[in-house]
Amino acid sequence: MGAEKNPEFEIIHEKSPAFYNLYERKSELKHQTHYCPGCGHGVAHKLIAEAITDLGLQDRTLLVSPVGCSVFAYYYFDVGNVQVAHGRAPAAATGLKRTCPDKIVVAYQGDGDLAAIGTAEIIHAANRGEHITCIFVNNAIYGMTGGQMAPTTLVGQKSTTSPWGRRPNNEGFPVHMSELLATLEAPVYIERVALSDNKNIMRARRAVRRALELQRDGVGFSFVEILSPCPTIWNMDPVDARRWVAEKMIPVFPLNVFRDKKPTPFEVVNPPRKTPAEVVGFTDKTDSAAPQKKRPHHAPKLGIKIAGFGGQGVLLLGQLLAEMGMREGLEVSWLPSYGPEMRSGSAHCHVCLSQQRIGSPLVSRPDVLIAMNEISLRKFAPQVTAGGLIIYNRDRLPEDFAVPQARVVCLPAAEMADQLGSTKAANIVLLGALLEQTECLLPATAMAVLEGKVKNPSLLEVDRKALDAGIHFIDQQAHVGAVTQPDGFAD
Repeated sequence: MGAEKNPEFEIIHEKSPAFYNLYERKSELKHQTHYCPGCGHGVAHKLIAEAITDLGLQDRTLLVSPVGCSVFAYYYFDVGNVQVAHGRAPAAATGLKRTCPDKIVVAYQGDGDLAAIGTAEIIHAANRGEHITCIFVNNAIYGMTGGQMAPTTLVGQKSTTSPWGRRPNNEGFPVHMSELLATLEAPVYIERVALSDNKNIMRARRAVRRALELQRDGVGFSFVEILSPCPTIWNMDPVDARRWVAEKMIPVFPLNVFRDKKPTPFEVVNPPRKTPAEVVGFTDKTDSAAPQKKRPHHAPKLGIKIAGFGGQGVLLLGQLLAEMGMREGLEVSWLPSYGPEMRSGSAHCHVCLSQQRIGSPLVSRPDVLIAMNEISLRKFAPQVTAGGLIIYNRDRLPEDFAVPQARVVCLPAAEMADQLGSTKAANIVLLGALLEQTECLLPATAMAVLEGKVKNPSLLEVDRKALDAGIHFIDQQAHVGAVTQPDGFAD
């Protein structure tokens, strides 16, 4: 009986609502995809879109696509799209899922991306049992960049970088990602499927749906490997390319469900989420050492750059400021930068203290520069905003130094700390000077943080004196009119 005579059996072929109506390409190509005729990506897209629609997940889905032919996914899927660097999709997906646990996060990757530069990311995401779904399109070649040998290229298969065919004694054997991940304890679902014929395409459809269902139900890491044709790079007709998947790829990469297990208790029981204060070991209610009174913060945001040699406590000073900001209810960030040397190498860090959410931890134009040596002064002083503040760890500026449009405070913090009993406390002297000059945070908060970090009573006492010395220095200088407040920090 024909479909026109019996509506119960009517079949409608239409584009999935999980796809955009039009593809944002050149005007004459809006109804065409980026993919070559016979490419498996189009079929894989359709399977994912159908599963998203059937399961009602479109408004919850975040699709992460990296470099390679998979990069084009964001042109087609009408979901939340995040574009990431080559190989980093599992790492980005991890961050997205942990930040938005109610979302369905899918990493969509090719073999050169996932199995080469992204090996560490996929293995460790799987080993942690991250509640994400990874769709791995394996066509045994680098498709976008010209046909180089991929980790999954077959033995004997020719590529632009293996013109004689892959040789195990020279290029190694193909990497079996599904089998590799199946050796780990945490993954709950791993299956390899193929786009070689209609029967296997239907099997792939079920696998994609199963992986998304598991994530929807709050279960752990799922992984679907799809053996896919790449006619253009293989230099084959699309029909021959599908046949090659069946005759060449499947014997090397057998189709199988490598893992489909019920999650163990440790995989489904998530510990209660802690606040940032609880993570670093204090709460406003239980930490009696924390100051009860909070200073009104005059500037909506303060960007601080601290720079010097490794071993001067540059990074520690930044950490102290970040924790102080947390204790006083501010949004904070701390971004370190340092060379390979443990001592005497260059080091600096960026600290943001803000009453609003921080868009980037990078401080390109600092309001405050704490320069612990002359090299750092010369390098970073030109970056300080007009009317900002420079605190320099010397009693005077270099004679040939052109003073920028910023306030400058010179204090011999290292010599002051040495007189107190430890040159290592120079960073605490500078901390005291910063707090007194800018009034950005309370000295009592600084002591509360130090008391939680410094367990040696004698060293803690040196730090206490160093903090007071920095505060006293600025107070004395202010009385004689040697320094003034930087713009925007005072009442």
